[in-house]
Amino acid sequence: MREVKQGSRAEVCIRRAEHALHEEGNLHTSRRWFEEAHQEAERWGDTAVQARAALGLGGIWLNEHRTTAESLMISTRQQQALAAITPGSALAVRLRVRLAAERDNLIGEHASVLRTLAHARNTGDPVALAEALSLSHHCLMSPEHQDLRFELARELIGLASRTERRGDLLMGLLWWTVDLFLAADPHAERSLGELRDRLAARDHPAIGFVIDAIEVMLLIRAGRLEEAERAAAACSERGTAAGDVNAIGWYGAQLATIRWYQGRVAELLPLLSDLVNSSALCHADYAYFPALAVAAAEAGDRRLAETMVSRLRDITLPPAKNWLAAMYGLVEAAHLLDDEALAARAYDLLRPYARLPMVASRGAACFGSAHQSLGLAALTMGQVERAVEHFGEALRANQALGHWPAAALSRWRLGHALVRLGGPRDELVMAEKEAAELGMALPEVRGPQARAAGPSVAVCSKGGRWWQVELAGRTALVKPSVGMRHLSILIANPRREIRAIDLVAGGEDTPVQPAHSAQPVLDEHAERTYVARMTELEEEIDELEAANDLERAAALRAERDWLISELTGSTGLGGRTRHFTDDHERARIAVSKAIRRALTHIAEADDVIGAELRATVQTGVRCSYLPR
Repeated sequence: MREVKQGSRAEVCIRRAEHALHEEGNLHTSRRWFEEAHQEAERWGDTAVQARAALGLGGIWLNEHRTTAESLMISTRQQQALAAITPGSALAVRLRVRLAAERDNLIGEHASVLRTLAHARNTGDPVALAEALSLSHHCLMSPEHQDLRFELARELIGLASRTERRGDLLMGLLWWTVDLFLAADPHAERSLGELRDRLAARDHPAIGFVIDAIEVMLLIRAGRLEEAERAAAACSERGTAAGDVNAIGWYGAQLATIRWYQGRVAELLPLLSDLVNSSALCHADYAYFPALAVAAAEAGDRRLAETMVSRLRDITLPPAKNWLAAMYGLVEAAHLLDDEALAARAYDLLRPYARLPMVASRGAACFGSAHQSLGLAALTMGQVERAVEHFGEALRANQALGHWPAAALSRWRLGHALVRLGGPRDELVMAEKEAAELGMALPEVRGPQARAAGPSVAVCSKGGRWWQVELAGRTALVKPSVGMRHLSILIANPRREIRAIDLVAGGEDTPVQPAHSAQPVLDEHAERTYVARMTELEEEIDELEAANDLERAAALRAERDWLISELTGSTGLGGRTRHFTDDHERARIAVSKAIRRALTHIAEADDVIGAELRATVQTGVRCSYLPR
């Protein structure tokens, strides 16, 4: 009687495990029950339950066990179970499908799993076929298999009614939705909505985690970067709770995407350094190497950047589930490192997929149209006209995707390429406006063509609250100040002398008043700007002090104190506006000090631009900008 009772315990465990996996979508719970079922079945010699438990421990995705010890233990159990059951049974076919898919996924292949898919069709067993369809789809995530993936997803959706397992229908709908996003299909979000509605009635954490990840990607596309960052953290927590091993890696990818568009990817150098060596990543996932290369290059660590790039330089880079995302990072790294040879090789590899968006995995992140990377690769090679064509296509494709940060970046790079061909600056101005509205930072445009051009005439423009100074493909954003206003006039009039007293009056064309004129030291616009900035600073200082961020608060107090001194210095007794007389010397001193402060702020933003302007801007009674 005791033996019967113990045997029934194994059956109870396996039923609970399969229900948790295929009906409830809870990977954590299913693993616990599958492990108990395996131990009970092994103890009482129940080879059928033992095989079902070994199979179930593989989960619903591929490579759910990332450490070498865990993955080898599970595959060994599955091989032993396969040897102990009837070779032609449906259960044996399911085990062979799983083993073949895991091997193919590890090496970036798909031939073995497609052979086992054919065997699954011959069994007539709907469950065996459903699993074979899903696992085969998972092995075919590279861009050249788009049509075949659609066929497999469509067949899985149609088959789901025969398996009587809720998870099979959800999996089919998910693969179909993912394929639509990977193909830039305009109906992708409609399909996502259908899937979301099904889960609203009854959750399925494993599928829900992927849906949440896609939602984060859509927030990034919409340019809602701060909201996307909060959603990414919540998504990671949900993935961890569901037992999905991708929770850590996907969060890293989403955070890297957000920081990239914010111009802060260098901040992630420690995180990405840990991730590239983390056991949480799939062995075949190489997308984090170029991501780390970009972060290192932006942080000024060229050696680390070149090390990461070299790990990919001598391999074929076979297309895989993260291949397009990896290529995006590789091209950006090649541009930052001025590596023309790498850019040329990446261009040739990527060109067949120009029409596709560069999406990571099952939709965790998106970097916009592949034309973006093709254009940057062409620009890095010095092929500016070809770059213009690709950036134009990228802008149109990114607008169709609703990927506004990528669209602003495409427009920015298109504008730089057009200027190099002697075209207008209209696209640059529009890109700056779009970026400011999205709260993103536009990157420098570098490469051999920028380096060969050497120092050139600077351009200074006002966009929103910030001044933007451009020189030889580099850009510096600087806060408003009187000195920047003076400097902008000099830069707009290269090689022309302008009297300091005329700069105080507002420009070279402003008529100079007769002796003892009443020209304010600060004009009304400057005073309003200073007062508005002081109000902002007071609020920011209060918030930082409340958060105990004393270092940043001290920096803002220093700026506030400087503004107070400027305002105080511009008024006389009783708060009356203080004026220059015809004292050209006093005008010279005030203008020189203001311009020197502005040059210091520019150098803090970009030391190359700062050094060049310090060498070419002259101050005195007469001031000038003399570009080399």
